[in-house]
Amino acid sequence: MELQARQVEGPASSRLPLDAAHSTATIWPRVAERSLAWLAAQGLSPRDAIVLLPFAQHLAPARRAFGASGQWLPQVATTHSLAAALGPNVLAGPGEISFDRAIDALSAARLLDTQSWAQALHERDERAWRLGVARLVELAHVLLRAAHQRAPDAREAFWQSAREAVSAGSAPGQPGVTERALALVAIEWAAADTRVPPTDALFALQPGAWIVVTAGGTDPLVEALLGASSAPRLVLDSDIEFADAHAVGPIELAVCPDFESMAQAGAAAVLDHLAQGRAPLALIAQDRVLLRRLRALLERQGVGIEDETGWTLATSAPAAQLMALLRAAQPLASVDDCLAWLKSAAATQLRERAEADALDTFESACRRRGWNTPRQVRPESLPDAARPLWLAARETLLALRDGTAPRSLLAWIAALRSCLSVNALQQLPAGKEVLEALWITRQPWDGSAHHRVLTETELRLKDFVAWVGETLEAQAWTPPPAGAVQVVVTPLARAMLRPFGAIVLPGVDAQSLPLTGRLPELLSDAQVAAIGLPDQAAQRRTLASAFTQLLRAPHVTLLRRAAAGAEPLAPSPLLERLEIALGVLPAWTDPRTTRAIDAQPQARAAATATGLLPASLSASQIEALRTCPYQFFGRVLLGLQEAEELEATADKRDYGIWLHGVLLRFHRERAAEAGDDDALLRRCATEEGAPADEDFLPYIASFERFVPRYLEWLVQAEQGGQRFVDGEFDARITPYDDAASALAGLEIRGRIDRIDTSDAGQVLIDYKTGSLTGLKKRVTEPLEDTQLAVYAALRPAALAGYLALDDKDGIAFVDHPAVNESAAALIEGLGTDLAALHGGAPLPALGEGKACEFCAMRGLCRKDDWT
Repeated sequence: MELQARQVEGPASSRLPLDAAHSTATIWPRVAERSLAWLAAQGLSPRDAIVLLPFAQHLAPARRAFGASGQWLPQVATTHSLAAALGPNVLAGPGEISFDRAIDALSAARLLDTQSWAQALHERDERAWRLGVARLVELAHVLLRAAHQRAPDAREAFWQSAREAVSAGSAPGQPGVTERALALVAIEWAAADTRVPPTDALFALQPGAWIVVTAGGTDPLVEALLGASSAPRLVLDSDIEFADAHAVGPIELAVCPDFESMAQAGAAAVLDHLAQGRAPLALIAQDRVLLRRLRALLERQGVGIEDETGWTLATSAPAAQLMALLRAAQPLASVDDCLAWLKSAAATQLRERAEADALDTFESACRRRGWNTPRQVRPESLPDAARPLWLAARETLLALRDGTAPRSLLAWIAALRSCLSVNALQQLPAGKEVLEALWITRQPWDGSAHHRVLTETELRLKDFVAWVGETLEAQAWTPPPAGAVQVVVTPLARAMLRPFGAIVLPGVDAQSLPLTGRLPELLSDAQVAAIGLPDQAAQRRTLASAFTQLLRAPHVTLLRRAAAGAEPLAPSPLLERLEIALGVLPAWTDPRTTRAIDAQPQARAAATATGLLPASLSASQIEALRTCPYQFFGRVLLGLQEAEELEATADKRDYGIWLHGVLLRFHRERAAEAGDDDALLRRCATEEGAPADEDFLPYIASFERFVPRYLEWLVQAEQGGQRFVDGEFDARITPYDDAASALAGLEIRGRIDRIDTSDAGQVLIDYKTGSLTGLKKRVTEPLEDTQLAVYAALRPAALAGYLALDDKDGIAFVDHPAVNESAAALIEGLGTDLAALHGGAPLPALGEGKACEFCAMRGLCRKDDWT
């Protein structure tokens, strides 16, 4: 039976029961009815009363409900909206807490610089010091907000209790001394704030009556207001105990095997509710990763979504593009970093001043030449279309390079502004918010905390980049809804008492909806309780209250995962308590239908190229034909190629290219002038210019071992009569002379690493940085080895082989037996194969062996889809 408000002269309270009359669809008319009846019983006028609500989202339905009575309306507000109507907020002064996490972190760092123990920590462990700054700021924010929720005359006692709780047991040498010191600094910093919070004006109000609606536990500020006021008050408590829980409307549970299943089931549940006319619908944002996937599924169906939780600015496109510019300005930036910036809206002005295809031309040149870092890019070697763009980009980045001394934060911001295409960024979603958050399109008020930090804080480039990241991570933006709103994404607490047609809560598992709360990192649970902040028990009660409020909704769908990867995932303790109260929840009925799809097996790919032949073939292209004809079809006949990666990280391939250059330089200079071979080889290595990358250091160490081994092998080879003749030698032949043949004029080409001469004749050498075992296996079947056979076809030799340069056992030469015979067999067999292809023979995809593992044509032949 519905409980009646007690009509007394003093305080009155009433619990809003869990029944159909107090469901989310009807609760506000009942709140208005009770409130007006109580006021009438007390002989009070509604226009003199103030109704305080838990959240701003309750204002509209509550005002509509009171307006429907036809009587004078009380003032319906939240504590924050009421305080905002009484006066403006006060800006934080220099050194005071601004509640801007990134700005306050810099203020806290300046504060700690005056503490000797903090200076020692900074010098000893910078990472621990930065973590300490972040935790100090977190605690200072919590304490100051808590102080503002207390009556003005109770704040000094609050600060004293905080000092006593933290100082207790803080003897030197005990564990946690640094944490206690940071906590004490946070307390004094927050307590020194001289501002009068706007909510203090509420304590001067003398309404005819207070009417308070509570949901999700009591509000400390409201309790303080009621305690300081002599006016009559009515408290309408909407919270539901698990012992009194029962289902007002249908409530169902879906247990999904994994993440993707839960996302798809959640989307199906939302669409089913909307099809039943249960709009607007609340989608509870408990698991942000899951919500992102679920939202993508819903947007594909054209569902109008309003997100009240917002996203951090760091996840927005303008933030990513701005960070791309800062990465490009770093000393160790890669060409990929520069390209990411140049392709973004942040570089719009640079692109507009260049030729239309300048950026594509620049990227192609870098990939073709293997330029990984900006230092490698030589403007004189760039195509004419790309050169002005690169020179302009390089000049732009100079504004963000570190100078001889740190700059003020405001100077860094000005430099960043000069590098940006501000108008282009403003056109993007969240663009204005990103630029304002970073003070690029606004100026701080003189005399404010922000102004002092921005003008007086000196930073290096890396610290400025860290500040930008922290600022973007700390601030949120809410994307505007697209079309009519059907689904409202909201936190669990904000869904209480709102007239939703249905509620969908994905993630009622122990991982996404735990029962434990989060305390400030610098305080224990006992200290939190002693200070008067919400401890673990209080946070558990608040969460439970918010969860049980779901029972007022007309229809509730809960979803949870049964496992997280291979690990079983338990249900949330709140779900377990609900099932104890209600019994096992009914299983969710999946509205999706199963559609049978006939299997469409894919046959092995094959192609024909009747009448087509390449003009020339390299050794690697001939190898492709022998490995897999379909690979040859894609790479050679269609001319398809993967774009070269522009990775700044040096690898073994980079070492091989560099070593080839070093040896060519060494042998040419050695042939011109005799001298100290060891010194010459090392000088050639220096002049060749190793990649300036820390990942290349192991290869430099390997080169130190290589030098004596190579010179020892060279001495032995020369004692046997072998002499260097040439290196990196380009050779071409046209082996098919029959003018009537389709192969007439077809060219075989290749670049021979090294040509020597010996008593037996010419020696062809191919440098390899692979293992000796692999090379020996390669020539076990001479007719299967393509590379040396092509070399011998280009330049008949008495001997040909691979020179293993970095085997752990030293330098070794692996010769190809009967290489000239292998070359003749290769040319003959190649001619037969090419003639057959020209005549229409198929080029099938073999789909076997290691050739498929890293084949660039794997997507073209659809190997993974074959039957």
